[in-house]
Amino acid sequence: MTDLKPGRYAAIDIGTVTCRLLIADVGENGAITPVAKRYQICNLGEGVDRTNMLADAAIARVLAAIDDYREVISICDVPDAPVRDVMAVATSATRDAKNARTLLDALATRNIDLMVISGDEEANLTFAGATSSWPGETCMVLDVGGGSTEVSFGTAGATPSIFHSFDLGSRRCTERYLLSDPPSHKELRTCEEVVNETLSAWARQLPSDVASGERMIAVAGAATSIVSMLEEMEAYDASRVHGTSVDIESLSQLIDRLSAMTLSERMCIVGLDPGRAPVIVAGLLIIREVMRAFDKQSLTVSENDILQGMIATLAST
Repeated sequence: MTDLKPGRYAAIDIGTVTCRLLIADVGENGAITPVAKRYQICNLGEGVDRTNMLADAAIARVLAAIDDYREVISICDVPDAPVRDVMAVATSATRDAKNARTLLDALATRNIDLMVISGDEEANLTFAGATSSWPGETCMVLDVGGGSTEVSFGTAGATPSIFHSFDLGSRRCTERYLLSDPPSHKELRTCEEVVNETLSAWARQLPSDVASGERMIAVAGAATSIVSMLEEMEAYDASRVHGTSVDIESLSQLIDRLSAMTLSERMCIVGLDPGRAPVIVAGLLIIREVMRAFDKQSLTVSENDILQGMIATLAST
């Protein structure tokens, strides 16, 4: 990333579950250093899988978060380090919604030019950010969101050679399959089978050696929550999460534990944001099924994701 233009940039990611902000400085050597990070669980995609519409209340939650983020950007926009540019993207829920224009127009009045990006664009941006800590390595990147899941393969620092976006996400799968509290064994099995069949059908089309030897990197809230819960973090510590390895056995044990709990019990788990409790079981199931589909026994959790990819994009234009 040494060809990036130094300066301060801001990136906003409006996902199906969370709305996040990263303000970062790009150094002379291309290093991306966070200045401020914020996130709020806004659940923009609540009900979208069923109605194909963004709910008014969900849009209001996102707009409130954006108003907060604009203040943060203003505070960080100082004479010695002005914010050169702001990039805002929306992903699965907004892609699917028939009334997405309502959100875009509301953000435009706040001087936020929102881009609704495709699943392929999402995978490319995420790959760039996720692999930045492992330059030169061949990597597999997994991004489980609320409405979609992106898988990509390639060499860190380059455009991924293979990538795909699936209509599988933690909120989408929860609303379709995990309807009981706690979810029944039949519901869990159905969700697992649907995810596995979807992933395996695509994996069988790939060259037999495409995933061999690659580091599997998992990003986003479901993945980072694994480490936070396993480490029982009362206060989230990104430095402890980033780069941590998680094996499939530990993940399976965590899934068994969480899926046996009611929602109110999951909301009290140390290390899990209560707002993520309704969709965490489906999110972890998807991660495990990706590992199984590509015969991965462990994964590396990364704090870097689409936000760092967006910062790099801003600094390269």
